[in-house]
Amino acid sequence: MPLVTAGVVVLDCAEPEKLAAFYKGLLQAEETDASANLVEIRAADGLRLAFRRDANATPPSWPRPENSLQVHLDFLVEDLDAAERRVVELGGRPIEAKDIPGRSEERGCSDPAGHSFTLRLARQRAPKQG
Repeated sequence: MPLVTAGVVVLDCAEPEKLAAFYKGLLQAEETDASANLVEIRAADGLRLAFRRDANATPPSWPRPENSLQVHLDFLVEDLDAAERRVVELGGRPIEAKDIPGRSEERGCSDPAGHSFTLRLARQRAPKQG
């Protein structure tokens, strides 16, 4: 058994219930734990995210060069347009970033609390030959 196993990605935010609802809708996830200051969800593929209450949380302001990206999530999607529409329906927004190579294969977005993430086109893998 490994000494350390993958845990949960935790995002600080002012309203964890609202942010959990956004990601539950985006990832078709279910809530697995909730308390006054933390909500955790699990997606069908096993990804675990938690949202911790921080009344003083300020979202990162990427892509402005004077601020760091901090952390962001990459989500693999089959249809970029459909995924981006779903983000907007749930209260997120696209982020316009200039000069990103491969722009046609990925799109930057932010959740309602301002955390950035990327929708990345999933590569179709050819079946192994021979």
